[in-house]
Amino acid sequence: MRRKQQARFGSFRRLQPITHSFGFDGGLCIDRYYIESFLSQHAEDIRGHVLEIGDDAYTCSLGGERVAKSDVLHAKEGNSKATIVADLTRADHLPSNTFDCIICTQTLQYIYDVQAAVRTLYRILKPDGVVLATFPNIAHISRYDMEHWGEYWRFTSMGAERLFSTAFSPSNVKVQAYGNVLTAMAFLHGLPADRLTKEELDYRDRDYEVLVAVRGVRGLGG
Repeated sequence: MRRKQQARFGSFRRLQPITHSFGFDGGLCIDRYYIESFLSQHAEDIRGHVLEIGDDAYTCSLGGERVAKSDVLHAKEGNSKATIVADLTRADHLPSNTFDCIICTQTLQYIYDVQAAVRTLYRILKPDGVVLATFPNIAHISRYDMEHWGEYWRFTSMGAERLFSTAFSPSNVKVQAYGNVLTAMAFLHGLPADRLTKEELDYRDRDYEVLVAVRGVRGLGG
């Protein structure tokens, strides 16, 4: 019986990733490349009173003079950059109708009750305010986050659209997905974005969603 020829995976033929660092130790991570592409596309939304989760990096780099006030939210004490400490699932102390824009990147996968978190994001937005959110679909587990507060979810574009449509009007929710089989493999191995060409990074295959992004607008009547 003729033996089948093994596939040639090159550097990818291994049981352990090339690096566990997501790409941080070699440059810009592939998921961060997609996050920055999405946020840059919607940079005009980053204006007025802006809330960002974790730090204010994107508020500062993309908002510029359009930002009148900046706040940073963190779930627990100890983040020196945080101006607000709150759990998005139990945040009744946060005032409603406060923010013109909320930047919520790579956060909701760490929150078990994501529907409650999305309801909070909706409530604290001003009418006509915008949330810009991103989540992983194809990604390895962040062991640090898993052990400190849990990592619960991966989101498809369909799941993200339905999740946000429970709080926002479906017509005010727009979803984009980024990635392809090559960028998925490279990201899982922790390779940085500069190891691939722009054409390879920007090619989108709807069956290989590395990153999913949502733009949600709170209606004027809501």
